[in-house]
Amino acid sequence: MAIDNSSEKTRPSSSGTRRQRRVRMSGKERREQLLDIGRTLFAAKGFEGTSVEEIAAKAGVSKPVVYEHFGGKEGLYAVVVDREMRRLLDMVTGALTAGHPRELLEQAAFALLDYIESYTDGFRILVRDSPVAQSTGTFASLISDIATQVEDILGLEFKARGFEPKLAPLYAQALVGMVALTGQWWLESRKPKKAEVAAHLVNLAWHGLDGLEPKPRLIGHRRN
Repeated sequence: MAIDNSSEKTRPSSSGTRRQRRVRMSGKERREQLLDIGRTLFAAKGFEGTSVEEIAAKAGVSKPVVYEHFGGKEGLYAVVVDREMRRLLDMVTGALTAGHPRELLEQAAFALLDYIESYTDGFRILVRDSPVAQSTGTFASLISDIATQVEDILGLEFKARGFEPKLAPLYAQALVGMVALTGQWWLESRKPKKAEVAAHLVNLAWHGLDGLEPKPRLIGHRRN
């Protein structure tokens, strides 16, 4: 009696199935994949705790592929840090649109807290000590860049109020540094809520310790 092998002939082999499921990435897609994986691992384990072997394994590629795209772990880390620094700087400077100085403070505070909330891994990487700082910059240098943007605004306000404009850089560093360090603390605690944190930051910056409001309020359009 003849045996029907049609089912065997039409059934794809397991190796054929694997080949069909394997999607070949373009060079650009592979680079972005490695950056995403590196970003996650660097945030969780730090630079020293992350290996090229682990990055390659997560991406399903061999180590030479990582070296081909970035020249090694240091190169990958440098690109990740540079992207996060640019993102945060853009978010803060792009948020400074108001005319009233107090609302500008609110916008700056919200921009940093928004970044921490939306790009937590990126912020974790930025606040770590960078082993390749000489090529990528540091969190301190990033804060200095943001302070420079605020400095111009404060300079105009100081001049209008009859204060010494030369002191604007000092106050800009103090204000931005206060927000940045508070952001590092809020990164882990996430309490109180973001809007409440922003309100208290502005309360201290705007009124000083002598004139603190017991229940600070926000005057801008952001409420959460």
